Amino acid sequence: MRLDGSCHCGAVRFSVEAYAPVPFLRCYCSICRKTAGGGGFAINLGARADTLRIHAEDGALGTYQAMIDGERSPMKRHFCTRCGTALWAADPRWPDLVHPHAGAIDTPLPTPPEVVHMMIGSKPDWVRVDARDSEACFDGYPEDSLADWHRARGLLSE
Repeated sequence: MRLDGSCHCGAVRFSVEAYAPVPFLRCYCSICRKTAGGGGFAINLGARADTLRIHAEDGALGTYQAMIDGERSPMKRHFCTRCGTALWAADPRWPDLVHPHAGAIDTPLPTPPEVVHMMIGSKPDWVRVDARDSEACFDGYPEDSLADWHRARGLLSE
């Protein structure tokens, strides 16, 4: 599924082909929450890195690499330097993948049949996990990947 995205001020626009376009996974870790999560969590999608097309005004595209356990993470979180919008994340350990932030996507996204809540053990007390009884919740990472979840529900775009 082709996704078109942009920052709030319009200085950065991008498109990408998503193999996992359903916004089902809410991450409550401090990195996602503080860099992209207005509701106390962030939602990332799965896409193919070789399809990423970027149109950015000069100096408008920045990256951030978080510190994890005293070491700089290889994951690069891309954002607009003008308005601060979180756009996508990419990690050289998985060069074929890019993870757009659902909040930056302008294309209508599919409604998830359920939501998975991860890294709940990292959320602050003020964040309420709005999970239905049937939804999976994990203090850390779930066993299934984005692709696994989509594949199990017949939603993977190969």
